[in-house]
Amino acid sequence: MPKRKSVFITGATSGVGYALAKKLLNEGYEVWATGRSVEALEQLQTEGARTIVADLTQTESLDMLIDQIGTPDVVIVSAGVGTFGLAHELSDETIRNMMDVNVLAPMELTKRLLPNMIERKSGHFIYLGSQAGKVATPKASVYAASKHAILGYADAVRMEVAPFGIHITTINPGPIDTPFLDLADATGSYRTSLKKHLLAVDTVVDAVIQVMERPVREVDLPWYMGITSKLHALFPAFVERVGKQFFLKK
Repeated sequence: MPKRKSVFITGATSGVGYALAKKLLNEGYEVWATGRSVEALEQLQTEGARTIVADLTQTESLDMLIDQIGTPDVVIVSAGVGTFGLAHELSDETIRNMMDVNVLAPMELTKRLLPNMIERKSGHFIYLGSQAGKVATPKASVYAASKHAILGYADAVRMEVAPFGIHITTINPGPIDTPFLDLADATGSYRTSLKKHLLAVDTVVDAVIQVMERPVREVDLPWYMGITSKLHALFPAFVERVGKQFFLKK
């Protein structure tokens, strides 16, 4: 029988990461899950996951985790934070936290896992990006910057590791119907403005599982968001003029 793929998921204690861990366990994958919520990890552990409480923005915690998980077949970087607000109103702490969690932690994790994958000549990194990484919106300046960064990072690493049989995929969803939105936007206006366009968690989970089995460069969710990003590349002023009305409401 073929070996069960081992999958390591960051941000596995809420939203897409948690739902993904549960579904992969149900489908027979070997799952390593990490996050900060002890209660959520304990629940995943009862369903068969190997769990580690860790803060990946801390070097000691990151190194401890690497020592335990070894070299998974698939690494899914789902952890992410966001705070929506005008650029000049965000605190320094908020800015640093978004960049630490969304950019530096994935880079430092990848750096530590790649050498063994290169030696083994196989592996797959899947980064949960965002359409904000392609088309920035008002009140999401730092969040968009963090996602721009991870998409650029993935593009470069993809070329570096291709000779070693390692795949790099970015999943770029639009807004997802998770508690992330409520934490990111205390006003509730973002959810209200885009309520008709919110993605279901299962849609994102299914897309991740599909690319695990058939790796591709990137996936835009929903599919028409890919058209929007291409339009933005060609006609940025027009897209920004039309799009900003959805995000600058009081």
